[in-house]
Amino acid sequence: MPGPGMELFGQEELKQVMEVMEGGFHFRYGVSVGDEVDPRFKAKVFQAEKDFARACQVPYAIAVNSGTASLLTAFAGLGVGPGDEVIVPGYTFIASISTIVFSRAIPILAEEDRTLNMDPKDLEAKITPRTKAICVVHMMGNPARMDELKAVADKHGIPILEDCAQAFGASYKGKPVGSMGKIGAFSLNAYKMITCGEGGMITTHDEDLYKRCFAFHDQGHVPHRTGVEIGKRPFIGLNFRMTELQGALVIAQIPKTKLILEHLRRNKKRYKELVADLPGIEFREVTDPDGECATIVSIFLPTAEIAQKIATDLKSKVLAQAGWHVYNNMEQLLEQRTITPEACPFTCPYYTSKAPRVSYRKGMLPQTDDLLNRTFNIGIGLTDPNLSSAFGMTIHDGLDVVEQKAALFRKVAEKYLK
Repeated sequence: MPGPGMELFGQEELKQVMEVMEGGFHFRYGVSVGDEVDPRFKAKVFQAEKDFARACQVPYAIAVNSGTASLLTAFAGLGVGPGDEVIVPGYTFIASISTIVFSRAIPILAEEDRTLNMDPKDLEAKITPRTKAICVVHMMGNPARMDELKAVADKHGIPILEDCAQAFGASYKGKPVGSMGKIGAFSLNAYKMITCGEGGMITTHDEDLYKRCFAFHDQGHVPHRTGVEIGKRPFIGLNFRMTELQGALVIAQIPKTKLILEHLRRNKKRYKELVADLPGIEFREVTDPDGECATIVSIFLPTAEIAQKIATDLKSKVLAQAGWHVYNNMEQLLEQRTITPEACPFTCPYYTSKAPRVSYRKGMLPQTDDLLNRTFNIGIGLTDPNLSSAFGMTIHDGLDVVEQKAALFRKVAEKYLK
């Protein structure tokens, strides 16, 4: 089932899309004759970038065709490549890790703390002379401990890439996610806060980094080209451009963010009030209650055994079983399965000449494993394929539904919590 943005598709989206359809130009650059652009071209992607940058309080944003593309482009902008390491949490969507591999660098997995985001203490322990970047993920709309993480990163002179795929609209101490690191990467697929079906955004304060990322996402071109520019391209790039139809949807969705956040935060607050007195439970630590997206309530149970019993009774799963968001379930990473048999970058001489070949195994992050084995998630603003359908709530659900869902959880949990 989709996230809150898709649930709110309406006349605003239809109006924006129809302007593109009636103009007849779906390509982000329209059609140019010399220096003149056909007036029927609406420049929706360009406008979406400006609106997104304004929402994130940064001067630059680049629209791309997926959240994965936003990460790969951001790593390219940072110059991540052979011989480099990137520290990334062990609980995250697979794209946070796969894009490091496709950048030809080595993912170094870090522990989660009680925010279910990267543990600053473990980050410090994982830094080596080969660390090129730190990928901080704001999982499930809860901003990571950016003060502590930035302190470690700044101490070592290492840039932070904020993976904000699940956190558009969130903020940390008044600062929007995507504005605190060197660069931010967002997803706009159907499961996210706002959506254009499939898409992504990159945000930054750095003009040079913006130009590098723009070139990578558009075959090496400089920003906002009006034709095929020869002689100005800094390096070979790829094509991750967003279409005008996607840009139109983004324009319509951004203004709905405030409504989404207010609704989700109200419902999450009520849900927590209704189950908070259950003996032995604790909630995931939220770094900024006024700034989180509030899409998920994460409950820590006293033991993994109790958590599993509750999940079984509710025909659901504990967080450790949440598919490809957990490193233990990423067999393609654990076994270093790459698209060609030589297993680049894991066997890359630019890396192995400096360090032993990296290895991964189940159980290598015991703190993370303990937390995920004891965690039960309740969807407040979206339904999750890893949850029972009895628990998924949507942006249309009111407090009456919240109370029904909380009562169902209480009824089962009380059997095991004494």
